[in-house]
Amino acid sequence: MNPDIAIVNYRSHHQSDFERLNRQWIEKYFWMEPIDQEVLQNPESHILATGGHIFMAEFQNQVVGTVALKWVSNQQYEFTKMAVEEKFQGLKIGYTLAKEAIEFCRKQKVEQIILYSNTRLAPAIKLYQKLGFYEVPLDGPYKRSNIKMQLDLNLSPA
Repeated sequence: MNPDIAIVNYRSHHQSDFERLNRQWIEKYFWMEPIDQEVLQNPESHILATGGHIFMAEFQNQVVGTVALKWVSNQQYEFTKMAVEEKFQGLKIGYTLAKEAIEFCRKQKVEQIILYSNTRLAPAIKLYQKLGFYEVPLDGPYKRSNIKMQLDLNLSPA
């Protein structure tokens, strides 16, 4: 792991970075959906207050990445709103965020993590596969999603 990367828990002062980072990739590749607007502007009520968690990545004292875990059930979280600022991609920040989120789920005794993505985001799909996620039948709330993946924590290595 890169020693210059620090993963910290989301605090209210991170809201603007959480929104900025996610808007960058969503608007570059897709479009903002109403649910995106709501979650990005109010992550405390849409993610944290419902049992979720958000991690922020700092690189050389700058907030450059984020990932959220949305609570689905006691057995499952949704991996969502993962973003790394474009100029910092390639430094394993996304991988570090994902590993931290997976470890958090293991400590919570969660059995499964799901995510919704789009195959157009090939580097992200490759990262998810490297982490042990596999494709499952698609369902879900996002119009831009064309792939659903899941990670079974009770089967995957620590």
